[in-house]
Amino acid sequence: MANLENHVTVLAFLVAWTALLVSCKIGAGPKSETEALLQWKQSLGNQSVFESWVGSSPCKWRGITCNNVGNVTVINLAYNPLTGTLQNLDLSAFPNLLRLDLKFTKLTGPIPENIGVVSKLQFLDLSSNSFHGTLPLSLSNLTQVYELDVSRNNLTGELDSRLFPDGSNSVPKTGLLSLRHLLLQTTGLGGKLPEEIGNLKHLFLLALDENNFVGSIPQSICNLTELRILRLNQNQFTGQIPSKIVALRKLTDLRLFSNYLSGSVPEELGNLSALTVLHLANNSFSGHLPPQICKGGKLVNFSTTFNSFTGSIPISLKNCSTLYRVRLEYNELTGDIDQDFGVYQNLSYLDLSYNKLRGQLSPKWGQNRNLTMLNLAGNMISGKIPDEIAELNQLVRLDLSSNQLSGEIPAQLGKLSQLVFFSLRDNKLSGDVAAGIGGLSNLVSLDLSMNQLSGQIPVQIAECSKLQFLSLSKNQFNGKIPDQMGNLLELQALLDLSYNSLSGEIPNQLGRLTSLENLNLSHNDLSGSIPDSLSSMISLLDINLSYNRLEGPLPNGTIFHSIKPDAFSNNKGLCDDQIPGLQPCNHSSVTQKRREKSKIKPLIVIVFSLASALFLAFSIVLIIILAGPKQAPKNERITKTDNLFSVQYFNGKIVYEDILKATNNFDDRYCIGAGQSGKVYRVEMTNGKVFAVKKLHTQSTDFDYQEIKSFTNEIAALTEIRHRNIVKLYGFCYQGRHTFLVYEFVERGSLADILSSETRAKELGWAERYKIIKGVAHALSYLHHECSPPLIHRDISSKNILLSSQLDARVSDFGTSMFLKPESSNWTTLAGTYGYMPPELAYTMAVNEKCDVYSFGVLGIEVLMGKHPGEVISSLLSPLERKLIQLEDVLDNRISDSMPDEVADKLYMLWNVSISCICSNPESRPSMRTVSQLLEI
Repeated sequence: MANLENHVTVLAFLVAWTALLVSCKIGAGPKSETEALLQWKQSLGNQSVFESWVGSSPCKWRGITCNNVGNVTVINLAYNPLTGTLQNLDLSAFPNLLRLDLKFTKLTGPIPENIGVVSKLQFLDLSSNSFHGTLPLSLSNLTQVYELDVSRNNLTGELDSRLFPDGSNSVPKTGLLSLRHLLLQTTGLGGKLPEEIGNLKHLFLLALDENNFVGSIPQSICNLTELRILRLNQNQFTGQIPSKIVALRKLTDLRLFSNYLSGSVPEELGNLSALTVLHLANNSFSGHLPPQICKGGKLVNFSTTFNSFTGSIPISLKNCSTLYRVRLEYNELTGDIDQDFGVYQNLSYLDLSYNKLRGQLSPKWGQNRNLTMLNLAGNMISGKIPDEIAELNQLVRLDLSSNQLSGEIPAQLGKLSQLVFFSLRDNKLSGDVAAGIGGLSNLVSLDLSMNQLSGQIPVQIAECSKLQFLSLSKNQFNGKIPDQMGNLLELQALLDLSYNSLSGEIPNQLGRLTSLENLNLSHNDLSGSIPDSLSSMISLLDINLSYNRLEGPLPNGTIFHSIKPDAFSNNKGLCDDQIPGLQPCNHSSVTQKRREKSKIKPLIVIVFSLASALFLAFSIVLIIILAGPKQAPKNERITKTDNLFSVQYFNGKIVYEDILKATNNFDDRYCIGAGQSGKVYRVEMTNGKVFAVKKLHTQSTDFDYQEIKSFTNEIAALTEIRHRNIVKLYGFCYQGRHTFLVYEFVERGSLADILSSETRAKELGWAERYKIIKGVAHALSYLHHECSPPLIHRDISSKNILLSSQLDARVSDFGTSMFLKPESSNWTTLAGTYGYMPPELAYTMAVNEKCDVYSFGVLGIEVLMGKHPGEVISSLLSPLERKLIQLEDVLDNRISDSMPDEVADKLYMLWNVSISCICSNPESRPSMRTVSQLLEI
């Protein structure tokens, strides 16, 4: 019996041992390619890209390519959302793999430490994902790879070896987590790029841009003699450019911009005769630029902006006929603007501003016929502006400001019909401004200030109908201000005619400039009274009429009583009873009436008085509602009274019956939109005037508390604000069976409707979209920072952005708006449009201006994508997932227009600003003033 038990025990032991050997053999042996791929697929979950991954033959699967004997040679799943990691892909199962392409796949986690086992790999692209941690040292085993792209990730490189004196910084064994990797995962310490990168002798392209590499550029990179493209930009590299980089004779594209590199650039860099792209911008370089930087005659794109380079312009640039885009601004470069530059048939963009260049502009500059941007501002250029500059008929921006130019402005410059920005500010120019200035039909900004220009302001300047900024200050202009300047209806930012010798009266026609925000007519010889029409300039934020010979009472407009008294000082006889420093007026009957009108609130502009008792009664009701408790009992009602109020607007009364007749009692045929609080109708009156009428939802003859609160909110808000990018309210009606507001009619309707239309969306090119979002930013900046107290819109969305015939943005629908009250919690009920409301409203009802900032960020992204970003928002809130989403991959593909670099720069600015606006932490979001200023650059 004992022997039997012993035999059983031995047999059991042998069976167990055999099973263990078998299991060990199976576990230790390499997986098949099929098994490895299916295991990876299982770890990534159920994703549509893997629908074809069934069966035992991966050669027919999507993204898989095999050689003629059935070995996997290519794994290419680029541009497919995989949403997972590479950790469960057993790379050792693919000894014949030649190409691994996983760009734009949303992969996260570290790059596998054993990636070097696929030693035959020739092409590796893991760009535009969210890989983090180190760049594995085992990459040095990929000696056959010719393209390595890990750009646009969160890689940090290798930690300094001094942290690991015991040698633990070596490559860990497969499946083990090294101390080095653990530190990167838990502390986020930045690291250097490993020297082992220099082992990849066959590299044709090395792209490490937009990561977090720190430290110096490894000297071993200079061993990559086959390298054509080297992209190290947008990291945190420090130190100098390795001197041996000049050994990379085949290099065509070198990008080092936006790092912390310093010192001088190796002079021998000019020996790289194949170089076509060299970007050194946004570093701390000093010393001279390599004189032979275009020795090979192939340089196309060259930028050094925002460094401290000194010395002369590289001599080789003069005959570098291939140049297309050159940016050398904000350095300390010297040289002769004429002698050091040649004629460039391909040059499109040239910015040499804010250096120390001298010399004169010769006629040969007119031969650079493809220039769209010429910026020579902030130098010491002298002499005359050659007539031949007018031959640059593609110019969009011409900036010669802050130089020492003299003589007259060439009359031929009026031929530059594409010009949008034109500045000759701060020079020594003299003589008249020619009538040809009217030919600049696309001009948006014109600055001729701080010169010695004389004669009369040409009336033809009014033909520049798109002008938004005009400064002619600090010159010697005389004569009258042309009446025609009242035709510049687009003027918004500034009209500055100060410090001249202008005489006569201020034209009444200036009152037509209802979008103008800043008007400066000071330090002239103007006489007469200030026209009452200036009270119609409802967007004015600042006005300066000091140092003239004006007399009489100030007009009644709010702007005249809300700015510093200095704005009217040193005149002949201006008077006002309220402003300190001005003498009181003698009260004639006319003056008395003007004073009485000045005491009436802006609300009276949109309503007319009926019986004084009714007016007083309704005013008390409004005051109680607006200043009362935050919540009203549900049974609190306000009963309508027929004929309590009717609508007024600037040209007389619109009677209640006329609106009903024009809309056939608000028939849906006239409805052009609907919102939370009501429907909007297009109303054309018998006199031809067209309005937009917003009819509020009412379910009974009574008006409950929330309805009247919304109604009065909108009236209170819109009668206090004035801005060209905010819809104008002409009046309201609270009468009979209907309650409605009367607005200006904005021709093109809402931005939401246009973006949702495949046809109409194509009308909004990138320049137009940028203009629209910039207008919204300006409007919100005004509401938050110019209104007192600040006004919060609370419902910024594409449906509440209207577009004029000129595609100017108008912010509308103030039914949920509220003024921020000092020393108050500003808690309120939830309001806004789903998808635009900030996340903090889920746990707090405290409202501040950062709520609008968040909504603006969503709107900015929507304008770029052509649709609401939806779930993209949550991805952008995650630093890891944000790297997966690149602007070029989300842009609205309905726009097929080519994108100039200048427009691309603006869109990147808008993209980055919008992302900063949707930050989860409200305190981390920028102010709308900051956003407005950034988008104006």
